Amino acid sequence: MTEHDILRIKSLEISLMTGHNILNGIDLTIRAGRIHGVIGESGAGKSMIGSAIADTLPQGLEISRGAIEFDGLTLTDMNARTRRDLLGRDIGFIPQEPMSALNPSLTIGHQVCHHLARIGLRTAKTRQERAVELFTEVGLDRPWDLLQSYPHQLSGGMLQRVLIAMAFASNPRLVIADEPTTALDVTIQKKVVELIARTRAAHNTAVLFITHDLQLAADVCDDVSVLYAGRIVETGAAERIIHAPMHPYSRCLNLATPNLSGPKAQLMILPGTMPGPVDRMQMPGCEFALRCPLAEDQCHSTRPALDGVGTEHKSACHWPERTGLITAVEAPTGTAAGRLGEKLVLRATGLGKAYRQHDWLGRVREVHALRGLDFDVREGEFVGIVGESGSGKSSLTKLIVGLEDVSTGVLELVGLDRATAPRADFFDKVQLVFQDPQSALNPRRKIGRLVTQALEGRGGAYSAATRAELVKTLLAKVMLPPEVADRFPDQLSGGQKQRVNIARALCSNPQLLIADEIVSGLDVSVQAQILELLSALRKEAAFSLLLVSHDLAVVRHVCDRTLVMCKGEIVEQGPVEEVFGNPQHPYTRDLVAAAQGPTVSSI
Repeated sequence: MTEHDILRIKSLEISLMTGHNILNGIDLTIRAGRIHGVIGESGAGKSMIGSAIADTLPQGLEISRGAIEFDGLTLTDMNARTRRDLLGRDIGFIPQEPMSALNPSLTIGHQVCHHLARIGLRTAKTRQERAVELFTEVGLDRPWDLLQSYPHQLSGGMLQRVLIAMAFASNPRLVIADEPTTALDVTIQKKVVELIARTRAAHNTAVLFITHDLQLAADVCDDVSVLYAGRIVETGAAERIIHAPMHPYSRCLNLATPNLSGPKAQLMILPGTMPGPVDRMQMPGCEFALRCPLAEDQCHSTRPALDGVGTEHKSACHWPERTGLITAVEAPTGTAAGRLGEKLVLRATGLGKAYRQHDWLGRVREVHALRGLDFDVREGEFVGIVGESGSGKSSLTKLIVGLEDVSTGVLELVGLDRATAPRADFFDKVQLVFQDPQSALNPRRKIGRLVTQALEGRGGAYSAATRAELVKTLLAKVMLPPEVADRFPDQLSGGQKQRVNIARALCSNPQLLIADEIVSGLDVSVQAQILELLSALRKEAAFSLLLVSHDLAVVRHVCDRTLVMCKGEIVEQGPVEEVFGNPQHPYTRDLVAAAQGPTVSSI
C-alpha cells in the first residue's frame, strides 16, 4: 500500500453459509481525497462491500477470502472492539434511508450529541457547539432550533444533511456513502452530492460512493467500478467509463438511461435477469454472457479476466474493443403528435385545494396546497408533472382520482365535473399506477386475479373462461408470458411487478392513466423496460397518461408536454423539448440545471 492509499480491498469474497459467493475476487483501491463510485443493479453486491468495511454484514454472510486494508491497518484481522472503535471516528457511514437511520423518539440534538460523545467530545456544551458548527457547515438553517427537533419534523433532504454532518464530524479518513440520494428531489440531490464533494475536499477524505445511478456517478466520482453478479467487470476513470465504456454491461447501462439533451433514442432493454449466487456457481464463463448482445461461444465457456485496456482502465471482456458496436435505435420522430385527438380527457380551470388547520388554541387557518391551476390533457396525450416535494403534485393527483374534494375552480374529467358527478361514473375512466409495486399488490392473491381486480367492483358476474381470456390479453399487453397468471407477487421481479400494476390499471380500459413515480428507485435496466413498455402501449391502447416524476429525463423520454409545479402553482407548461431546452421561469431553470448535475471539477 502506498502512502496515498486510504482503502485497499484485495481478492475479497463474501459467501453464504451454503458456500455460494455473493462477492467474488473484489479488488479496489481508494486514495486520499478521491471519490470512488461502485455502480450496480440490485443484487450485484455493491452494498455488501460497504457492509464488509463497516463490519455490518447481515447474519448468514461472512468474509470467506481476501483482506480489507484501511490506512495500513488490516480490518479483517482486527477483533470486533478495535474495529468498532474505528467506525464513526476514522470511518464514517452515510446510510441510504435517513428516516429509518434516525430514532424517531429522540431529538436530532440528542442523537448527534450521543455520536459526538462516542468520538471523544466530553462536555455537553462542547458537543452542542460542535453540533451547531456541523449543521452550519452542511447548510442547515436555524441550527440551534434543529437540536430540539424530531426526525419527522425535518424533510428528507434535511435528514440526509444531518447524517452527512455526523459522518464527517470527526474528520474521518474514509466515508462510505450507500445510495445517499435515493428518492430525493433533483435539487436536493444536487445539494447533497455537492455537499459530500465539498466536505471531501475540505478534509481530504476518501469516499466510497455506492449507487445504481449511472449519471450521478459520472457527475460526482473521480473513479468508478462497475459491479455485475458479484464481480467487478470494469474499473477506471469515471469520465471514461461512462462516456467510452469498454465492457458491454457498462455500455448497455448507458444506453438504458434516458438523457435530458441530445437526440432521443429507444432505451436498451436487457433480456432476462442477473444470475443469482446459485446459478453463478454453475457458470464457467462470463456471468453477463446470457444477456450480452455481443456474446460468442467463448464467453459462455471461459470467464474473462479483469485486464488493462488503457491507462488505469480495466475490463473483464474477451473483446472489449467491440463494445462500441452496441448502439441504440434512434426513436421515431413526429409520430406522437399525429396520434393526439381533439377531445379533452382532462381540463382544470382555476383549480385550487385548501386544507383547514387548527392550532392548540383552536384557531383555524387555511393552507393552500394548490392555487389557480389551468391546464388540459388531450386524448392520447402523454403529459408529465415535475416539481420538488411539496410542490403539489400528489395533491393534484388526489383531486383527479377523487380522493380529495375540489376547493375552488373546476376539474372536468372526460366531460364530467368532478365536484358534481357521481363518483361511480369515474371508476372506469381513470386509473392509478402506484409508485411501489411491492406494497400495491396483495401477496396472497395470484397475478391472474390481481390484474382483473377491477371486474370485482362492477355489477354482473364474469365467467371463469371470460376472466382467464382477459388475463391472457392483459399480460400480453405488458409483455408477460401467460404462465405468470398462476404465480404470486413474491415470485416476480420488481420490473415484472410493475408490469402487473400497469396491466391491472388497463383492465377497465381507462381514458386517463395516472403514473405516480412508477420508476422511482428501480434499477436502470428495469426502468428502461417500463418506459419502453409505456411507449409501446401508446401505439395500441387509446389512453392519455399523466406521469408524475422528479426525474426530468424520464419525462422527456415519455411525454409530449410537461407541467412544472412550484408551491402549489404551475409556473411553466408547454412541449417537453421547449420547456427543458429553453426554460423561461427561474424555477424551471434551476430544476434543469440540477438535473444536468454538477461535476467534481466544478465543485
